[in-house]
Formats: sequence, structure tokens, C-alpha cells
Amino acid sequence: MFQKALNQESSQAQSRLYLSIARTPAEIAEAQRLRYKVFAEEMGAQVSGTGGLDIDGFDAFCDHLLVRESSTHQVIGTYRILNPHQAAQAGGYYSAGEFDLSRITHLFDRTVEVGRACVHQDYRSGGTITMLWAGLAKYMQMHHYEYMIGCASVPMNDGGHAAASLFNRLKDDYLSPPEYRVFPHNPLPIEALNQDIQVACPPLIKGYLRLGAYICSEPAWDAYFNTADMLVMLPLSRINKRYAAHFLK
Repeated sequence: MFQKALNQESSQAQSRLYLSIARTPAEIAEAQRLRYKVFAEEMGAQVSGTGGLDIDGFDAFCDHLLVRESSTHQVIGTYRILNPHQAAQAGGYYSAGEFDLSRITHLFDRTVEVGRACVHQDYRSGGTITMLWAGLAKYMQMHHYEYMIGCASVPMNDGGHAAASLFNRLKDDYLSPPEYRVFPHNPLPIEALNQDIQVACPPLIKGYLRLGAYICSEPAWDAYFNTADMLVMLPLSRINKRYAAHFLK
């Protein structure tokens, strides 16, 4: 049923791309191979896994959303989805490794976590990420989930000054109410960093905020990916009406 809904959604998007959920180990490996290419080869992250695959302990419990190119069927975009039932089997959400989530545990039975989002460098137009978001919105709607959480990353190639400046710029308008606030286990030392650099907001974070997401934390430092991560939360009820008309059909 969900696959049929995805097919209907993708037929209304760019005809050269289509959306699916990985159904076999081989399809999951395609997502892991793209993740390795983006995270390890492009970003220099210290990913786990062998044979050119990015693999961690959560993969076996997750649903893997795939965007493929129609003529080659190559996976050019992916999102990893962990729903409440899967999170219970996995021993918790991935983001709990980076943040104290105590204040939002009462929402977990209605919460989907997303992560490992990446797009092949040749397809980083709005269309690919739009298809991933449309698939995610359809997934949440069909299964009656109300909240999405995930770690939004900022590269730390400059030692963290850009991440500190971005958080300083966004916090006044997008920081969540206190009841949704979470706390980094390994905080980025914002006070010791330049917070006044003019920095562009990464497209994925900008997209989340346009949809209506909150930033629920100060940045955490992820040493393996060398990124500063902020937890974002998107209540489905907060999705911007302009986007809801497109995603929630």
C-alpha cells in the first residue's frame, strides 16, 4: 500500500526520478554505498563498514527510503527512517547517542527519526530532496506518526566557527519551546568560537526550517563525522501550509 502511494507521488514529480523503500539486503547495500561515497569519500568521515559501504548497528532496524534515476535505476538519494517500534527493537534512537532526549521521551510513541540523508553530487537539485521529503511525509501520514526528529549537521572544517555562528543566527527565530529542548552529550564549545561569521545555512537545515521545524538543541560535536549536529524536530501539525499542500496529499 505504501509503495503504491510512493509511486503515485513520484509520478507527479520529475519523471526521471522515482521513489521506493528498500526491500532486500542488496537494495539496502545500494543506500549504504551512496552514503559511503558522500560521507567517507567526499566529507572524510570515519564511517564504519567495509567494502565501500557505510554500515552501523541501526541499519538492520530501519526503513531505507531510496530515490533512483529512471534510466539507470541508480540510487541517487537516500533517507534512513527509524519508527517507534523499530527504535524499541534497536534499543533507542540514534540521536540519543548525541543528546539527552529526556524531555521528549513522552512523544516517542508518535515519533519517527530520520538520518543518514544524502544525495549523489550529480543530483543535488531541489527535485531529489523534495522527493525524499514527500516520501517521508507520506510514510508519517500513512502510519499516523506526529513528530519527526533528526540530527542536522554542519561541517566543522573550520574548527566549528561556522556552526557556532549559524546556531547564533538561528536560535532567536527557530529554537524550540523549553519542553522540547534536548542537551548535547559532547557540546560544541560555542563560547570559545567566533559566533559572528557570515555563513550560508546548509540546504537540508534550511529546508527543515522552511517546513516548520524547531531546532531543539545547541550543537553537539560528532567526532566521527567531524560535524556539529543540532537536533531538529518537525511536528506534522506545524508543516508550513504552502508545503503541506504539496507533500500531504
